[in-house]
Amino acid sequence: MDPAYSVILFTSSSGAGYGLLIWLAFTRLSGAWALSPMVAVIGCLVALALITTGLLSSTFHLGHPERAWRAMSQWRTSWLSREGVFAILTYPAALVFTAGWIWDAVPPIAMTLAASATLILSLVTVISTGMIYACLKTIPRWHNRWVVPVYLAMAIASGGLLFTLVLAASSAARQQTLILVMVVLLISWMTKWAYWRFIDRQEPASTTGTATGLGHLGTVSQLEAPHTSENYLLKEMGFSIARKHATKLRRMALNLGLLLPGIMLVLAGMSNGFAQLVLLSAALVLGLAGIVVERWLFFAEARHAVTLFYGRSL
Repeated sequence: MDPAYSVILFTSSSGAGYGLLIWLAFTRLSGAWALSPMVAVIGCLVALALITTGLLSSTFHLGHPERAWRAMSQWRTSWLSREGVFAILTYPAALVFTAGWIWDAVPPIAMTLAASATLILSLVTVISTGMIYACLKTIPRWHNRWVVPVYLAMAIASGGLLFTLVLAASSAARQQTLILVMVVLLISWMTKWAYWRFIDRQEPASTTGTATGLGHLGTVSQLEAPHTSENYLLKEMGFSIARKHATKLRRMALNLGLLLPGIMLVLAGMSNGFAQLVLLSAALVLGLAGIVVERWLFFAEARHAVTLFYGRSL
């Protein structure tokens, strides 16, 4: 598939935003970390800004962005619609949750309910985003059990890197907590590595023979191309990347998303004050860069089954 930059921005930005909300809501419900109320509010606002940026960017590649709201009307059958509905429902819960950190008018029971709703809706929204791709049977590299866990894991990992800055600003970034974030980061990229191994070993369910219905006659090959130049389908659905380039980009994603942020987290655990804040900021920038590369590959390595009619493989 042709990697649309708007969709890459959408999935990366909103994923990090929902991930940060998950960490903040969990903190409020569990009391695991003592956060400065004002810093927590800023963290919530940053998360909502990332989510809003992602949702708005998702409309940039549409021919008629003003009609995007109509997609939510198909929530009974469409994961895209469900994602939109859950994303909208997250806002009121998250806003009450944000206000509750510093506004005494929000009673404790309302704050607990808002935090619980924010946590659940954030998780469900990210799962819905993953299901948009995982439900597409015509794209084998997306239609598998690893896509949703990858989206969820990457959201929690990127949100965790953002959360470390909230902790540092609250003087609560202890070494044990940073190790926890590092473990989450490791698990997330192990999940992604499992996805890559799966698609590399995946046997195509469809071939040119099955697509044309001529497979029973033997091996089916194309005598000549149906047209002299690439059309829209091949540009959008048949985007291809060389295996050697994909391997290099996977290594780059792992280095940027896991190795270097992990080193920064270890160093930050041995530091404090401004030095710790700088190291955690570097870990965040590197981690997000790795996720952007990973997300670009997610689209670039996928091919639609329609390309079989043009003599290409999945």
